[in-house]
Amino acid sequence: MTKAIAIALFLCAAGASGCKKSEQKAAEPASAPASGSAAPASAGPRKIAIAVDNNGYTPERIPGKPGEKLTLVFTRTVDASCIAQLKAPDGKLVDLPMNQAVEVAVTVPQAGEVGFACGMDMFHGVVVAQPAS
Repeated sequence: MTKAIAIALFLCAAGASGCKKSEQKAAEPASAPASGSAAPASAGPRKIAIAVDNNGYTPERIPGKPGEKLTLVFTRTVDASCIAQLKAPDGKLVDLPMNQAVEVAVTVPQAGEVGFACGMDMFHGVVVAQPAS
Protein backbone atom coordinates (compact mmCIF):
# COMPACT_ATOMS: atom_id res chain seq x y z
CA MET A 1 0.00 0.00 0.00
CA THR A 2 2.79 2.44 0.91
CA LYS A 3 4.54 1.71 -2.38
CA ALA A 4 1.35 2.56 -4.33
CA ILE A 5 1.04 5.88 -2.49
CA ALA A 6 4.70 6.68 -3.16
CA ILE A 7 4.21 5.97 -6.87
CA ALA A 8 1.05 8.10 -6.99
CA LEU A 9 2.84 10.98 -5.27
CA PHE A 10 5.75 10.69 -7.70
CA LEU A 11 3.38 10.82 -10.67
CA CYS A 12 1.62 13.87 -9.20
CA ALA A 13 4.93 15.65 -8.65
CA ALA A 14 5.95 14.81 -12.21
CA GLY A 15 2.83 16.58 -13.49
CA ALA A 16 0.68 13.59 -14.41
CA SER A 17 -2.87 14.79 -15.03
CA GLY A 18 -4.44 11.58 -13.72
CA CYS A 19 -3.53 12.34 -10.12
CA LYS A 20 -6.31 12.24 -7.57
CA LYS A 21 -6.28 14.38 -4.45
CA SER A 22 -7.33 11.41 -2.30
CA GLU A 23 -4.07 9.68 -3.21
CA GLN A 24 -2.04 12.70 -2.07
CA LYS A 25 -3.97 13.25 1.15
CA ALA A 26 -2.82 9.90 2.54
CA ALA A 27 0.73 11.21 2.82
CA GLU A 28 0.01 14.86 3.65
CA PRO A 29 -0.81 16.19 7.10
CA ALA A 30 -4.19 17.86 7.50
CA SER A 31 -4.08 21.62 7.44
CA ALA A 32 -6.28 24.09 9.24
CA PRO A 33 -8.97 25.78 7.14
CA ALA A 34 -7.84 29.09 5.72
CA SER A 35 -10.12 32.05 5.37
CA GLY A 36 -8.26 33.80 2.56
CA SER A 37 -7.77 37.53 2.30
CA ALA A 38 -10.60 39.85 3.20
CA ALA A 39 -11.47 43.24 1.75
CA PRO A 40 -13.24 45.90 3.82
CA ALA A 41 -17.04 45.52 3.85
CA SER A 42 -17.49 48.85 2.05
CA ALA A 43 -15.36 47.65 -0.89
CA GLY A 44 -18.01 45.14 -2.07
CA PRO A 45 -17.89 41.36 -1.84
CA ARG A 46 -15.03 39.83 0.12
CA LYS A 47 -12.37 38.46 -2.25
CA ILE A 48 -10.77 35.09 -1.55
CA ALA A 49 -7.56 34.20 -3.43
CA ILE A 50 -7.47 30.50 -4.37
CA ALA A 51 -4.31 28.89 -5.75
CA VAL A 52 -4.92 26.11 -8.29
CA ASP A 53 -2.06 23.64 -8.70
CA ASN A 54 -1.19 19.92 -8.55
CA ASN A 55 -2.56 19.85 -4.99
CA GLY A 56 -5.97 21.14 -6.10
CA TYR A 57 -7.41 24.28 -4.50
CA THR A 58 -5.75 26.20 -1.66
CA PRO A 59 -7.68 26.97 0.43
CA GLU A 60 -10.15 24.24 -0.37
CA ARG A 61 -12.55 25.16 2.46
CA ILE A 62 -13.83 28.74 2.61
CA PRO A 63 -15.96 29.78 5.59
CA GLY A 64 -18.41 32.66 5.37
CA LYS A 65 -21.46 34.23 6.96
CA PRO A 66 -24.82 32.91 5.67
CA GLY A 67 -25.90 35.04 2.71
CA GLU A 68 -22.49 36.76 2.41
CA LYS A 69 -21.40 37.66 -1.12
CA LEU A 70 -17.89 36.46 -2.03
CA THR A 71 -15.66 36.73 -5.05
CA LEU A 72 -13.47 33.65 -5.42
CA VAL A 73 -10.28 34.56 -7.32
CA PHE A 74 -8.77 31.42 -8.89
CA THR A 75 -5.20 31.46 -10.25
CA ARG A 76 -3.91 28.30 -11.97
CA THR A 77 -0.13 27.92 -11.80
CA VAL A 78 0.51 24.50 -13.37
CA ASP A 79 -0.16 23.06 -16.80
CA ALA A 80 -2.47 20.14 -16.04
CA SER A 81 -5.61 19.40 -18.03
CA CYS A 82 -7.62 18.28 -15.00
CA ILE A 83 -7.50 21.79 -13.46
CA ALA A 84 -7.73 23.84 -16.65
CA GLN A 85 -11.47 24.23 -16.05
CA LEU A 86 -13.55 24.92 -12.98
CA LYS A 87 -17.06 23.68 -12.33
CA ALA A 88 -18.39 26.73 -10.49
CA PRO A 89 -20.95 26.50 -7.67
CA ASP A 90 -23.68 27.44 -10.18
CA GLY A 91 -22.70 24.42 -12.33
CA LYS A 92 -21.13 26.42 -15.18
CA LEU A 93 -17.71 25.47 -16.55
CA VAL A 94 -15.16 28.28 -16.35
CA ASP A 95 -11.79 28.21 -18.12
CA LEU A 96 -8.76 28.86 -15.89
CA PRO A 97 -5.95 30.19 -18.09
CA MET A 98 -2.40 29.78 -16.81
CA ASN A 99 -1.22 32.48 -14.38
CA GLN A 100 -4.33 34.63 -14.81
CA ALA A 101 -6.75 35.50 -12.03
CA VAL A 102 -10.33 34.46 -12.77
CA GLU A 103 -13.09 35.84 -10.55
CA VAL A 104 -16.20 33.81 -9.71
CA ALA A 105 -19.04 35.35 -7.71
CA VAL A 106 -20.69 33.14 -5.10
CA THR A 107 -23.12 33.62 -2.22
CA VAL A 108 -22.55 31.69 1.00
CA PRO A 109 -25.56 29.40 1.56
CA GLN A 110 -27.86 30.01 4.54
CA ALA A 111 -26.80 26.62 5.91
CA GLY A 112 -24.44 23.86 4.84
CA GLU A 113 -22.05 24.26 1.95
CA VAL A 114 -21.81 24.83 -1.77
CA GLY A 115 -19.04 23.18 -3.76
CA PHE A 116 -16.79 23.73 -6.73
CA ALA A 117 -14.58 21.24 -8.57
CA CYS A 118 -12.18 20.84 -11.45
CA GLY A 119 -13.64 20.06 -14.86
CA MET A 120 -12.80 16.37 -14.39
CA ASP A 121 -14.37 16.32 -10.89
CA MET A 122 -11.13 15.10 -9.26
CA PHE A 123 -10.33 18.14 -7.07
CA HIS A 124 -12.95 19.81 -4.90
CA GLY A 125 -13.47 22.81 -2.69
CA VAL A 126 -16.38 24.19 -0.66
CA VAL A 127 -17.82 27.44 0.59
CA VAL A 128 -19.24 26.73 4.04
CA ALA A 129 -21.85 28.68 6.01
CA GLN A 130 -20.53 29.38 9.50
CA PRO A 131 -23.19 29.68 12.22
CA ALA A 132 -23.30 32.99 14.08
CA SER A 133 -21.29 32.85 17.30
